[in-house]
Amino acid sequence: MVTKQFSGSAEDADLARADSLAREIFTDVANKWALLIIETIGGHTLRFTELRNGIEGISHKMLTQNLRMLERNGLVERTVYPTVPPRVEYNLTEAGQGLRATVDGMCDWTHRFLGHIEDSRHRFDAPLNG
Repeated sequence: MVTKQFSGSAEDADLARADSLAREIFTDVANKWALLIIETIGGHTLRFTELRNGIEGISHKMLTQNLRMLERNGLVERTVYPTVPPRVEYNLTEAGQGLRATVDGMCDWTHRFLGHIEDSRHRFDAPLNG
C-alpha cells in the first residue's frame, strides 16, 4: 500500500475532504429511488410497507438498500419499536428535510420548463429530412 502525503495547507486539506464527501453524498442521493423516497416520506413518519406502496416500481431490495444509505448519511431516521413483530418507522431528519427542499426546487424547475424541454427534445429528435 502506498501512502501519498498531502502537501497543501490544512485549509486546503479541509476543502479537499469536503469536496470528496460532497461527491460521495451526491453519488449516493442522486438516484431516482433515493429522491423518490425523500419525496414520499416528506413531512410524514411512514412504515416500510407504506413507503413501498407509495413508490411505484420499487422492489423490497432497492427500498431497503436506499433506506440504509439515507440513514447512513443522516438523512433518514429509523425507529424500531420493541413489538412482535417489530414495528419500524422512517422519517426525514433535519438534513433530510433540507435536501427535500432542494428536491422540491428541482421539481418546480421541471414543471416550469417542461414545455421548453419537450419542444427542444422534439426538435432535436426530429429527422433531418423531415
